[in-house]
Amino acid sequence: MERMTFDQIAEEALTLPDEDRAMLADRLVESLDPTDDANLQAVWGAEAMRRLDDVREGRVQAIPMEEALKRVRQAVGR
Repeated sequence: MERMTFDQIAEEALTLPDEDRAMLADRLVESLDPTDDANLQAVWGAEAMRRLDDVREGRVQAIPMEEALKRVRQAVGR
């Protein structure tokens, strides 16, 4: 089987739905420096707990995912 070129892969990737492209981008970025993965997970884990505490204690109010995505799309002009 012939290997795909970078341009072929990029062209195929750009045809994916937005969510799939975002997941692919995340996976590619994660693959760049796997040695920091454990540290990064610890940092994001602590951040997630801080945000959960903010919601539970009423410091911030959660909004439905659909509304959050709508706001992000409006902010980036999509």
